[in-house]
Amino acid sequence: MKETNGNDVFMNTYHRLPAVFSKGNGVRLTDTGGKTYLDFTSGIAVSCLGHGHPALVEAISSQAAKLIHTSNYFQSDTALAFAEKLIEACGAAGLRKVFLGNSGAEANEGACKIARKYSLLKHGPGRHRIVTLKGSFHGRTITTLAATGQDKFHKDFGPFTEGFVYIPSGDIGALDRALDSSVCGLLIEPIQGESGIRPQDEGYLREAARLCAERDILLMFDEIQSGVGRTGTFLACEAYGIQPDIVTLAKGLAGGVPVGAVLGGGKTADVFGNGDHGSTFGGNPLAAAAGLAVLGIVDDPAFLADITRKGNVIVETVRSWSHPKVRDVRGRGLMTGIDIDADAWPVLEAALSKGLLLLSAGPQTLRLLPPYIITDAEIQEGLEIIRSVLDAL
Repeated sequence: MKETNGNDVFMNTYHRLPAVFSKGNGVRLTDTGGKTYLDFTSGIAVSCLGHGHPALVEAISSQAAKLIHTSNYFQSDTALAFAEKLIEACGAAGLRKVFLGNSGAEANEGACKIARKYSLLKHGPGRHRIVTLKGSFHGRTITTLAATGQDKFHKDFGPFTEGFVYIPSGDIGALDRALDSSVCGLLIEPIQGESGIRPQDEGYLREAARLCAERDILLMFDEIQSGVGRTGTFLACEAYGIQPDIVTLAKGLAGGVPVGAVLGGGKTADVFGNGDHGSTFGGNPLAAAAGLAVLGIVDDPAFLADITRKGNVIVETVRSWSHPKVRDVRGRGLMTGIDIDADAWPVLEAALSKGLLLLSAGPQTLRLLPPYIITDAEIQEGLEIIRSVLDAL
């Protein structure tokens, strides 16, 4: 293979850092020149068990030898087992049925369709609007871009699917006014990822749940990034004691194999009928096998408690620096945002040169999403690189 950064063959959709990877092991990736890097990104919260995890490798290899794909006009034993295990893992949220797709955007599209059909059947036409929050991110399809409350993602791609309303996060008065008789759903990230790792206020979410229940508006939690154990509970909403009507999942759900899921509870489990929704590749046996491997490890109270502990180590360590370039550090579990008094991108570049992979979430926020299997020593190794980069600014 000739040396290339990909710009001559790939469409120019990503502002990439200058590394081309060829393999990974545990929490480290190796580039084509043989240099290794500590991974604090998990492929944007996807490779939750790191790289080359034995259980995941075995599950994928074994399933590939048996059956990779069947049409959804039939069932596979692996997909059935995965769906049952996923519903069990989400039991605290009161969810009882699942639709399996390919991605987070597809999952959020499905959630929006459920909300609109539910309201149409229950209340008749004219009640189709969906409320989302400013600063939210729900995907890059035309509809999920419409749901995303950030203008920078809207540029050049209109007109969008109509019927989405954006309100400020945390403003209960604005929420109360927005949830009127034209609204069928409220779509919220329990922790906003792309806008800076910003957890929602517990009181705000509880009031949102109360208003939605009172007005028969579906409460939908986008847990694409925060779910599957990332925050120390299987779903982030568990920590708030809230049972939403719909939850969407993707990213870490199969440890790197593409999969997305829409889960519904009492009001929403049976809204879809035959032909209402579909996905050619969704829930195929290969993705389901990978998902079963992930759930078999992550859906364990002790494992989840250790994610919480590790996240606390990160936050407490960064705070202990009292660094003049650090304005704030926040998050839950292994989902951390560090606001800095500098542009984030040069920090990412400098960290890369020192062997650490980082992400940003906004122009001046570092986003840390390491694999769940990271050790305390590896956490300190990565944080010391971040500190050394900040020292040099």
